[in-house]
Amino acid sequence: MIHEPEARRLRELGVEQMQLSVYSHRPEVHDAITKLPGSLKRTVDSIKFLKSQGLKVTLSNMLMTVNRNDHKGTQALAKQLGIAYTLDPTVTPMMDGNTSNLHLRVDDDNLDQLFADPELVGNVEEYCKPPAPVDEDAMEGYSCSAGHTACYISPYGDVFPCVQFPLPTGNVRRQKFADMWYRSPQMQEVRSIKIKDLTVCSSCSHAGTCSRCPGLAYMEGSMRGPSTTDCEKSFHRTGIPSANMLRKAGMGAGGPLVQILPMGL
Repeated sequence: MIHEPEARRLRELGVEQMQLSVYSHRPEVHDAITKLPGSLKRTVDSIKFLKSQGLKVTLSNMLMTVNRNDHKGTQALAKQLGIAYTLDPTVTPMMDGNTSNLHLRVDDDNLDQLFADPELVGNVEEYCKPPAPVDEDAMEGYSCSAGHTACYISPYGDVFPCVQFPLPTGNVRRQKFADMWYRSPQMQEVRSIKIKDLTVCSSCSHAGTCSRCPGLAYMEGSMRGPSTTDCEKSFHRTGIPSANMLRKAGMGAGGPLVQILPMGL
């Protein structure tokens, strides 16, 4: 739905990048996911058009059970088109809280393979090394740009801190965006939270390196709580369980967690 006038306006506004979702390099897989026959071809044609208009494009690939074997081919397609590529294995609940889509998340073996792939993560040893001790500066920081340097505006004009953070802050059809961005109580609350304020994560060894999503934490019950999905990713990346995982393991046993180590350790 973007043609030359819209592309020109996007250039004039200084839009940093356009991100288009491609779920597979194979039409039969991509089109089955979108449920729109011919959608892969239309998306590739759109990418070529946007590039021709001087706009920076990134191919965004969501990894799921139904396309878990296709990310290499999709990455090759991005390279062929001359655009950036990003892969994300995080399948999130729907904006209304419906979790029926979570069965599409890939299993632990797939995550382990992703984090061991230098074409995706670069230096594997550096990327997967144990987390460093968390210093005071890190504790004063925040783990996500939602509400800080980015937000989400829905097709209906509703404004949220992020596309996966269903905390309404207003609507651009009824309010000025600047009023919501600078003065919304919800945005201000999101911005006020530092790592040191997180109920479980502040005591976690991963606190300084975790990709914790406050939106997913919010869906789990508290924007100051842990995001289980990100705990699992940190574990598969480093092999070290998070504070939240240790806490849950202890609770599941009906008492405090007791870790038994080999003699001499």
